[in-house]
Amino acid sequence: MLNRKHEKLLILCITEHKENVYRLAYSYVKNKEDALDIVQDAIYKAMTNMDRLKDSEAVKSWFYRIVVNTALDFLRRKKIVHMADHEIIEFHAMGAEDIYSDLDLQRSLDDLPVKYRSVIVLRYFEDMKIEEVADVLGENVNTIKTRLYQALQLLRIKMTVEPTEGEQVK
Repeated sequence: MLNRKHEKLLILCITEHKENVYRLAYSYVKNKEDALDIVQDAIYKAMTNMDRLKDSEAVKSWFYRIVVNTALDFLRRKKIVHMADHEIIEFHAMGAEDIYSDLDLQRSLDDLPVKYRSVIVLRYFEDMKIEEVADVLGENVNTIKTRLYQALQLLRIKMTVEPTEGEQVK
């Protein structure tokens, strides 16, 4: 009975958060097909290991942790070199106008070490509370707060625009 309840909760969680889970996986691998593979693997792992879910209230953070760990395992196995998607290549090949929206932020996030990027993505892009981020990453709440602060400091340094010659610093 309990296993059936967990199964229903997990299915509900997957269907309600499918876009967020895909976006989370994509934030690690930067490739549609790989992100879909990660989500599929994570769903399989979650379904086969439902008996390890102890608290039915924590199904979301438990599943997100599986997605994050699956993405990290994928990156470790592949030692990924980020390659452009077909759409990006076609877009630039057609001589399309450059779009720079959030490009600096994306590059700065990509340059962060995984432990900092994970905290930023889960907290600000997935809109999780600090306690949920700690659950997903399997860390202490204070550790997450420290990493979040350090990550924001690193981003602030990277995103600071230095004035060019002739410009005055305000």
